[in-house]
Amino acid sequence: LLILVNYYDILLVIITIKEVIVRNTTQRNLIQDIINNSCNHLTAEEVYEIARKSILNISLGTVYRNLNILVELQKIRKIKTFDGKDHYEKLHIKHNHFICLKCNKIFDIHETSNIEYKNIPNDFEIVNYDITYSGYCNECKKGR
Repeated sequence: LLILVNYYDILLVIITIKEVIVRNTTQRNLIQDIINNSCNHLTAEEVYEIARKSILNISLGTVYRNLNILVELQKIRKIKTFDGKDHYEKLHIKHNHFICLKCNKIFDIHETSNIEYKNIPNDFEIVNYDITYSGYCNECKKGR
């Protein structure tokens, strides 16, 4: 018996299985709360400094490990920057990012129009996309 399913359905099943296998821990719950309650795009080091206020003996390695698990479980989003430091944010309304090439600040860009997939073959199924703009923010542009 052959059952045809799309990529998105398979991905949801895999995530559900991982959620069952990966048990929640106090550290993971704290890290997710830190990300979800922040209005900024935090680095692992920033999450670590905040987490240490609640759990004194938490290690930076534990923070990295749990951030990666939360990203894999699609509980939070990872943003890669040009300086090599990953930043993390809560999952909320779909938006894009602008990253300044000088100061590496990340700005949320909320598009008002729908994306047109002009060059995507008709038989492709898009389940997600990320758009990152790069350039210079107003502050850094003045100093150039």
